[in-house]
Amino acid sequence: MKQYHVNPCNEPMPIWSMAEVMTDFTFAWENKPAPKTEFRALWNPQELHFRFDCQDDDLVLPDGVSVKDRALGSDRVEIFFTPDLSLDPYYCLEMTPRGDALAYKAKFYREIDWEWKCMGLHLDAQIQDNHYTVTGCIPLRTLFELNVLKPNLRELMVGVYRAEFSRNTDGSVHSGWMPWVNPHTDKPDFHVPASFGVFELVGGSV
Repeated sequence: MKQYHVNPCNEPMPIWSMAEVMTDFTFAWENKPAPKTEFRALWNPQELHFRFDCQDDDLVLPDGVSVKDRALGSDRVEIFFTPDLSLDPYYCLEMTPRGDALAYKAKFYREIDWEWKCMGLHLDAQIQDNHYTVTGCIPLRTLFELNVLKPNLRELMVGVYRAEFSRNTDGSVHSGWMPWVNPHTDKPDFHVPASFGVFELVGGSV
């Protein structure tokens, strides 16, 4: 499986220059170049920190009454966690450039519990010109309680994605899908075991 090394950082705030940079996001279901997308993660004994940096020349940010309404039609970045590749269950965070966080629990295939909350999730987002950044952290305690991170183990199964929307000339919106791990499905689909990779917490003590 594809792997990403999560480096340790015990400083009060993440020092992102210490993180390994993930850049291999592609339009897996389209033959066109993908906009620049960078993901970073760091960890300490209390938290997993993450950051997305995304170039976007055409932000699509619809209004809506609920977080779900706003997030599902929006440019966004996503992280999925699962205890194992049965995806029974898996946990999803879909996060917009405006700081909306749509969190839900699911069971393969797409049996979704919209009432689930990610305990302790902290999120911040910023938009500047043709670029947006989403940063966040999740307590390791939460990952242990979800059985995503297991005692005495340093690996967890994670999917990392970007939903890149753009406006067509007729005013309609085109949906583009960019996974870190290409699942090679016939149609765009992040909700499959093949879209997950492995995060390894390196250094330090869990």
